This record gives sequence, structure tokens and C-alpha cells, in this order.
Amino acid sequence: MVTAHTDGAAAELPVPYRVVARTVDTSDTATLVIEPTGDSLGPFAPGQFAMVYAFGVGDAPFSVSGIDGLRLAHTVRAVGAVSRALQGLRPGETVGVRGPFGTAWQLPGTPGADVLVVAGGIGLAPLRPLVESALAEWDRTGAVAVLVGARTPADLLHPADLDRWRSAGARVLTTVDRPDGAWRGEVGVVTTLLDRAGIDPTRTTAFLCGPEVMIRAVARDLVHRGFAPDRVQVSLERTMHCGIGHCGHCQLGPLLLCRDGPVVTWDTAEHQLMVREL
Repeated sequence: MVTAHTDGAAAELPVPYRVVARTVDTSDTATLVIEPTGDSLGPFAPGQFAMVYAFGVGDAPFSVSGIDGLRLAHTVRAVGAVSRALQGLRPGETVGVRGPFGTAWQLPGTPGADVLVVAGGIGLAPLRPLVESALAEWDRTGAVAVLVGARTPADLLHPADLDRWRSAGARVLTTVDRPDGAWRGEVGVVTTLLDRAGIDPTRTTAFLCGPEVMIRAVARDLVHRGFAPDRVQVSLERTMHCGIGHCGHCQLGPLLLCRDGPVVTWDTAEHQLMVREL
């Protein structure tokens, strides 16, 4: 995995970024596009995260959901004081950002290898720049399949991106747990889409992000289908505070996820996710 090499200043001192765009995704989720007001942080890679500071409230970790030069996108669901403050920001307002932190998604190194992306809920956000990278490198990657699950049709993130990825040649499938009267798509958990993904386990690398129960179910299913565990990459979430492996808040067994994750392969994650936390 690629790991961010963050210098002391970037790790400890927030750098000011200005909100330049805000898109409402769902009733409690918005995507903020931010850009530096002066000096910028180092380049971010898909899968890495930043500590984003809402002035006067605090900071929290958010994976990048978009990378466009020096501009970053973060998809924020309002679940606590910091995320509520950030989710409600408008263009022109300022945040503090530290990073980049953590490990990144790794596209297959073998030319022509296929890519399978499986996302649950807001787990699509950290996978979004990976899909963009895969579609931008058709000469390097083979087929790209994107499977997305959500609670309801209204909770499906980035529908315009899903349509655009389909138009670009990706196989995009969606499912919801609780359909409404207008929904005509699949109903059920995201694993029900695997049979329709058209994947060959011997030539595919899988990327998973979403609720932990979804990650476990999908990863086990993929291994059962013939995926090597080291070709299944997952993004794990624990409470992060410092971002540089000092405080221990994000410890998962021997891993400090702000440093050794959030992206790890399933052969590393499986045992740790089987250990019951007290």
C-alpha cells in the first residue's frame, strides 16, 4: 500500500482551505469541494484521508471523495458535532485540513487486470476517486464493475457519477434494502449483485468500503468464489484523533489504522475483525 509521508507541520497544524462548492447528496449528507487559500498540503491518493477541522468545534477524519489538482472533495454525513458543522458549511467558508494520512487503494499492477468495486452506503465516497482513476486508465485496467448498496433509493450517493461511469463503460449495479414505490431496481444486500458482476476471480482485484458487517460478508463471499485474500482490499474505520499513530485511538489489534490503514488487504484484516472488542 502507498502510505502518506506527512511532515510534522502538516501532521500537527491545520492548513486553511476554502469551500468552493457544496452539493447536497442526501437529507443528511453533502459533498464539499475545498481548495487551499495559500500553501497546500501534499498530494492525496485515492483511499487516503484528511483530518478536517471545523473552527470552534473540532476536527474529524474524512477520506477524500474527489481529487482535482489541489482541490479535494469530502463527502460528509452529519452524525456528530464536527460532521454537522462541516456538512452545513457554504462556499466561501473556511476549514482547517491536516494530511494526507494513511494508506491508499492500489490498482492492479498487471496490465488488463479487472477491477471490482463494492460499496455500501457512504462507503462509496472513499471509492469514488479510485473508480475515476480506473476509468482514466483503460490502457492499464480491464473491465471495471461497480456494485453499490444503500438503505433506500434516497440514500444512493452520487447518482450522476453512477450514470457517467456506466456511459464510460463500467458495469454499474445498484441495490437497496427498502425500496420506495418508484424503485425498479434490485432489492437486497449488495452481495446479491456479485453473480451479475461478470468477474473472473483469477484476474480481478476487489475494493470494498462500507459498514463492517458488509465488508466481512462480501470479503468472505469473494474468497469463497476464488479470490486470493491479498487481492481483496478493504477500508477500515476506527476513531482517529492524531492521524500519525501517536494517540492509539484507532488501534485494531497490532494495527494503527491512521498509519497502517485505513486500506489493508483482507489477509491482514480478517483476523482482526474476528476479534470481539470489549
